[in-house]
Amino acid sequence: MRVPVSQAPAPLRALVALLLAWLLAACTGGAEPPRAGGKPVEESGFGAPPEIGDGAGLPGWAADVGLTADGSGFALLAECVGDPARRENGFCRQHIAVLDRGAERWRLGTSPLPELRGDAGVSARLRVLGPGRALVEDGGGEEPPRDWFTADGARSWRSVDRRAAGRIPEIPEGAALTTECAADPRTVAELCERERLVVVSPRDGRRRVLVTQPPLGAHPRPADVVEPDGSWWVSGVEPRTGRAAVAVSRDAGRSWSLSRPPSPTEAPGWYISVVVGPDAVYAAELGELKGGEPVKNPLRALHRSRDGGRTWQRVWTTGAEAEPRSLRGVPVPGPDGRVELGAELSGYLSLDGGRTFRELDDGTSYVRRTGAGLLREDARCRYELTRDGVRWSAFLLACGGDASVGVP
Repeated sequence: MRVPVSQAPAPLRALVALLLAWLLAACTGGAEPPRAGGKPVEESGFGAPPEIGDGAGLPGWAADVGLTADGSGFALLAECVGDPARRENGFCRQHIAVLDRGAERWRLGTSPLPELRGDAGVSARLRVLGPGRALVEDGGGEEPPRDWFTADGARSWRSVDRRAAGRIPEIPEGAALTTECAADPRTVAELCERERLVVVSPRDGRRRVLVTQPPLGAHPRPADVVEPDGSWWVSGVEPRTGRAAVAVSRDAGRSWSLSRPPSPTEAPGWYISVVVGPDAVYAAELGELKGGEPVKNPLRALHRSRDGGRTWQRVWTTGAEAEPRSLRGVPVPGPDGRVELGAELSGYLSLDGGRTFRELDDGTSYVRRTGAGLLREDARCRYELTRDGVRWSAFLLACGGDASVGVP
């Protein structure tokens, strides 16, 4: 006679449960993978970085680089020649490089940008808007400023109007955020009384005013791209108090929530850079420091949040001498309280959530968020990409024939 497991003695039921658990673990490879934000790490945007194709043989140097979540991307390259005796004889050729999805090498696409005369350097900006889609904001040179959009991997370009083409209720996938002067989009930020957020569309490269603006002051500073958990962040000031604040949207810009990291001073600084990591969100507050030697890109404080940015704890306050005192770009967060900062003279690593740091042998590189992860230029033409702050993939881009720079 068979006895149902539910009616078996308690010790037998426990033995059966252990046996089933052992069999399940054997079939699935053992323990459950680490999780971030309720999802397995590999599915949450914090898994291993994609391998990026080789671009060492491309001409010039990379003035701007952008990557998408699938590992494709664009780069703005400049090939410049100077004449110390007659500066007006200098010139720069501007190229557009493209990395197609899954490609082993970057390729040169067509470029809509003119050759620049003199030694003023490159003034264009690149915005990657998804696989095969990008906007180049041409600073002008000798020509009036123009924007150019491609939807076919830089095989063709069309000129687009910089003026906002209406309003948009949400930020679509692949879009970028920026600002424009509310009164006159042609006015530069320094002369504008009030700015507003606009969405750069991946469909046509046009700007559209975001319907719901974050509850910040007159000069919001948005992150260019979305964080791995789908959140969008904007830095500014709380209008009521004038104190430094950040706003976050978790529904593609349809609504915003305001929070105020506990700044060490009441005077607002320059801005706050927010980056989402596998187990915490970090907000780096930049602004002028009191005491000590002046530094570029001064770091006032580092704040940490364990609840997605709803509440904050100030973990690092910069003093007159204690390092790090500066930050290039954004922090690089990792698991278990790991966070790395690239300062002006060295890199610094913390293993306790930013409370204490130790100096690294290198790590001064500028770090910024891309759709594929956090990107840093480790040395001239050598780039590294990470999603979890621990694993990095390296690639070369526009090395100008310099064989001394290698990727291990």
